[in-house]
Amino acid sequence: MPLPNEKTKVNFVALFGILGALALVLSLFEGFLFPELPFLPAGAKVGLSNIVTMFAASLSGLPGALYITALKALFAFITRGAVAGTMSLCGGLLSAFALCAALRFRNKGLSFVGIGVICAVFHNAGQLLCSCVLSGAAMLGYGKYLLLFAIVSGSLTGVVLNAVMPRLDILKKN
Repeated sequence: MPLPNEKTKVNFVALFGILGALALVLSLFEGFLFPELPFLPAGAKVGLSNIVTMFAASLSGLPGALYITALKALFAFITRGAVAGTMSLCGGLLSAFALCAALRFRNKGLSFVGIGVICAVFHNAGQLLCSCVLSGAAMLGYGKYLLLFAIVSGSLTGVVLNAVMPRLDILKKN
């Protein structure tokens, strides 16, 4: 692989700045679009910003996924407090590692829907572990609801990524 020139570095930094902003806007938009509904697990979000994390990981692997994850956690910390920021970071880190592992199987038949479900399950598992540390093991009973929601939300983000990825692949070529 050739060494990146200055233009390539600038393009990369600009692209990841845009991706970071997009992830934050999607996270904020999701809060307005999908308020907490009584039939959903408390604090559950669809995870539209995870589409950006998945794309970032497909561009640059783990560093890209970790950048978006850290940015989203910082945003949660600033806008919703330390607990939300910690929960976001714990779920995001576990999900980012699972994402990068799952992307290795992309060319072996694993779809973006499957990857989305894997990421959502690991994200919820990370948040569940964090909540157990903060609140006690009684939170583990909440896991079955989070698993069901992860399957639904991960499928949704995977379907969306499947639809937009061919258009986003153009960015990889530039």
